[in-house]
Amino acid sequence: MTRILIVDDQEEIRAGIRVMLRLDPSLVVAGDLSDGLQVVPFLRDHPVDLVLMDIRMPGIDGVEATRRIRAEHPPEKTRVIVLTTFDQDDIVLAALRAGANGFLSKTVSPAELVAGITEVVRGGGALSAAATAALIGHMADSPPPLIDKELLRRFSALTPRERDVVVLVASGLGNDEIAARMSVSPYTVKTHAVRAMTKVGARDRAQLVSFTFRAGLYP
Repeated sequence: MTRILIVDDQEEIRAGIRVMLRLDPSLVVAGDLSDGLQVVPFLRDHPVDLVLMDIRMPGIDGVEATRRIRAEHPPEKTRVIVLTTFDQDDIVLAALRAGANGFLSKTVSPAELVAGITEVVRGGGALSAAATAALIGHMADSPPPLIDKELLRRFSALTPRERDVVVLVASGLGNDEIAARMSVSPYTVKTHAVRAMTKVGARDRAQLVSFTFRAGLYP
């Protein structure tokens, strides 16, 4: 069972997410909160596997709430997916840098939400196509000094196949789509992605995408 905490200032949104999560009986809502200030105190008494976090809330926003979660809970213990109607590059980057494992739009279908949660809980990441596009736009417009030379050095250790998978992951494609494009199995894609994450020091696919852009390897 996967215990989930929903954090959103709109009651109707929290109720809607609860309904969407019923699609998978293994997903259990452990609680829901209306602002970011309540999150860390709640987690101290009620540990969960995943937090679904809104960005714009009273008190503190989702980015700061995620940062505070990370100060007490490592990503392998408590994962965070940011849910928002905003896909601006600065918001996406801020959320990932704060320690979020994924960034999804509130307009995702129930199946897409469950798939994203499943991927993140397994140790992967989840980025909506719009969020990925925002990251690409930001990094493509960034001046050369922003390229992280240390990350670029780490990426040089990847095999050609691992590098191909990483670039396709950064393009917003899922394992099945990458497998079809590369004429390999989804398992092979996942294996390449995991090896790439280990080599570059990424905790999950979301951070792998961020590292890819910071290294200047634009899709």
